Amino acid sequence: MVKVRDFLGPYRLARLIRLGSTCQVWEAILDRDNKRYALKVLRPEQRGNKDEIAFLKHEFEVAKELNHKNIIKLIEYRTDAETPFIVLELFSELNLKMAMRRGPEPIAYKLPSIVEQASEGLYYLHSKGYVHCDIKPDNVLLSRDWDVKLIDFTIAKKIKTGFGKFFAGKTKVEGTRSYMSPEQIRGGTLDPRSDIYSMGCMIYELITGKAPYTGNTPNELLSKHLSASVPSLLVGNDNVSAEFNNIIRKMLAKKPEERPQDMWDVLKMIRATPIFKKPPRIPDTNPFDDYQGGGRIDAPS
Repeated sequence: MVKVRDFLGPYRLARLIRLGSTCQVWEAILDRDNKRYALKVLRPEQRGNKDEIAFLKHEFEVAKELNHKNIIKLIEYRTDAETPFIVLELFSELNLKMAMRRGPEPIAYKLPSIVEQASEGLYYLHSKGYVHCDIKPDNVLLSRDWDVKLIDFTIAKKIKTGFGKFFAGKTKVEGTRSYMSPEQIRGGTLDPRSDIYSMGCMIYELITGKAPYTGNTPNELLSKHLSASVPSLLVGNDNVSAEFNNIIRKMLAKKPEERPQDMWDVLKMIRATPIFKKPPRIPDTNPFDDYQGGGRIDAPS
């Protein structure tokens, strides 16, 4: 059980929600009013890592002014405890990757809403001048009411405009290999079309249960993003409409100029186009039925 003394600043740690490679996410209670929040905290072995501290602060600086129903709300960045941490609204523990642990079928009948909500959140982020750079199922939370929120702005980048686009130079290659655009892999200047490619990869996976490209090695996977032919959704799911398949193929075009040019274009197309030829069957269970969330455990040292 968590002991009363397990605090970070004024927040009392209640439950470990998720353990990542560099961070922990905790449910916590603000002692003065008993309201519940999520805390994103560096793991103990990372607390002296200046790079990870910088990532945490950068995430807050990107997202602190964002206010949209499909983006997680970041409330404050605190340095008055033994480690810096971010305070976020407490939302769902389940992300889209976890929701598909039994395959894409349990979420298929809600997929039009999920895709539209994620696209709306990304469109809003772009309108505020940022590219997310890590769109993937792991970074989209899903609630029991099928509400969606984008998370994790750790490597988000400011969109270059005007002459800045021509003098930006190479960018640091960051992201998740299964969802990276060709220009992201090459270290090129990124704009919303890079996220559109990643969103296309994510939607492909939500429909078929697997990413559009796989490889036996990291280099083989990246090479496929750069040069392999664009796969058809119909191979993985023959219930997909030809029109929606064409939208995803456009989103996955190798050259940015051949993709939809902004997320508003994507939104207009997906709102006007059915994903499936026939409505998917409503499953007997939903993704939360057998989800075993984080338990109440001792606080970190």
